Amino acid sequence: MKRLIGILLVLVLMLTTHFSTTAYADGDGNIDHGGGDIGNGTGESFWNPGDEGVRVTVVKVSDKTSVTVPIDFTNKEPNDIQAHFGKVSKVTYNNGRSLTPSQQIYAYNNPDVAIPKIISSASGSSSIEEIKRYFCSEYMIMTISEITGFNYDTLINGDYKILLEPIAYLTFNGVKMAMTATEAALYDQQLNGGLQSKMASLTHKNLPLGMFLETPDLGYLAWSGSTTDPVSNTDIISSLGLGIVRFSEADPPPEISAYDYEYRVNTEVITAVTVRGGQADPDHPVSVTFNIGGRNYRVNNVYYPNGDSQLVWVRWTTPSTPQTMTITVSVSGGGSPSKSTITAKIVDLSQNDPPNPTANDRNDSYTTPSIPNNPQKTSASWGVWSAWWQAHWVWVSDWNWYSDGNGGGIWVDNGSWEDHGWWEFDWNPYSASLTTSVNIKPDDKVPTASSNNMKSGYGINIIVTANVSSNQSSAVTGAQTSVTYFPEFQYKDYWRLLDRTSSGYSARFEFKQNKYSTYDRRVHFTPVWFPNGSYIPYTYLIDCWTPAGMLSMNLTDTVTILGSLWDDWHISPLKP
Repeated sequence: MKRLIGILLVLVLMLTTHFSTTAYADGDGNIDHGGGDIGNGTGESFWNPGDEGVRVTVVKVSDKTSVTVPIDFTNKEPNDIQAHFGKVSKVTYNNGRSLTPSQQIYAYNNPDVAIPKIISSASGSSSIEEIKRYFCSEYMIMTISEITGFNYDTLINGDYKILLEPIAYLTFNGVKMAMTATEAALYDQQLNGGLQSKMASLTHKNLPLGMFLETPDLGYLAWSGSTTDPVSNTDIISSLGLGIVRFSEADPPPEISAYDYEYRVNTEVITAVTVRGGQADPDHPVSVTFNIGGRNYRVNNVYYPNGDSQLVWVRWTTPSTPQTMTITVSVSGGGSPSKSTITAKIVDLSQNDPPNPTANDRNDSYTTPSIPNNPQKTSASWGVWSAWWQAHWVWVSDWNWYSDGNGGGIWVDNGSWEDHGWWEFDWNPYSASLTTSVNIKPDDKVPTASSNNMKSGYGINIIVTANVSSNQSSAVTGAQTSVTYFPEFQYKDYWRLLDRTSSGYSARFEFKQNKYSTYDRRVHFTPVWFPNGSYIPYTYLIDCWTPAGMLSMNLTDTVTILGSLWDDWHISPLKP
């Protein structure tokens, strides 16, 4: 049995108590441990201590996608679960999957060795050391491999990580349910705060703060917010209710960027901040002002319930020249922005066209490069709170004595009905998705091309399509930038910024007319020295902006090189 080396569990447990540690399987943790009590609950909505589990998913590091169907481990036998949302991981939800009730019977696994306590309560606190030892043990890794069917040696080779998510088995409105922290937040959004109103101590504090990252990993940020107060749905979905087991050395600390956004010149973009603090409603509205390039963009009537937040954004067009811009954000009416100063770097990608190829070019030291794998995001979700008044009419008495002048009289209630209602909030979910295609083929002027086979030295064409769909198109841009890189330049140094020949939500991109083409064709010339085999240009499609960030896609297609253009030349002897 292969020895498990260097497994790292990067998680922080917080259940009305505070733990802060980076824990190696064979290391020590720095633990600040307190106590907490959320009670057993009564009535139609309650949770009993110990009714918990952990969802486990194997995730591929390179593209941050699930490669196994998630499995749920628990010490209980929750055969009475009446409602759940299937086996879906946090990374899948964050990639755009919507929350959908499952029609299947809830499935679970009871490990031979009991799981340590995950959610602290009055009956006892969890121990981060026990949780580290358990999920970093060879026994548990082997168990995950066996149940998922994922090869053990492949699992621990450093290309994969294990995602952990705490699960609660709770009764809500009389229905026994199973849900992760992320599912609880998504469900609460659908109920417009209905889950949080009855079970906030569990679903919006102890469960999501049961696991979170101390250092960034798999695209998730380390949690730096409160570890003692209830948290918002937005924060849960983005950053809470997860732990990660990795099988390699710790990732290097992320580079600290000097800017918050990188935009391209002459591009329509979206800049967003999150506003939180208190409650914002029509009686106490919040306004957010973005100052960009000396111009104010004001967003009025921002609403959100107490304890939650709202994403606020503006849509604007970047300047035509590269520069660094400072955007300031101010809030009036209460609340505060996640950032009051935003730094945006504006770049121009149009200045690195490849040099003029010649028939005598050589590259005897060429080696096939690895195809790039830039950050890719094909869907995004966000939402907007709307407020409405819940009327609650109350009779307010105003008793007055009316004398009859003879020593008597009567009391008369001159009161009136008054509306002592309150503001309720509805969550309006929105999303956007990006679908693309790429087609590379020999140019029509290539005399000896056959299908996608061609000789080196001739030109190729490219067509990239990008379709964007959204239920809030005013908050989404179409894809605006497509950049193609080439293997002969090791996918760096030189590239071609494609020409957007059709814009909007169904965009089309092609090579610009090549100034070295005799016929002004939209081509890129393959180098005459390129060896036989696959010639694979790589295209990065970007600048499809949403309030929840930029959608992007890695694209490749190939032509096959068989021979060179010199093979098409024939020199005949002079006739006598």
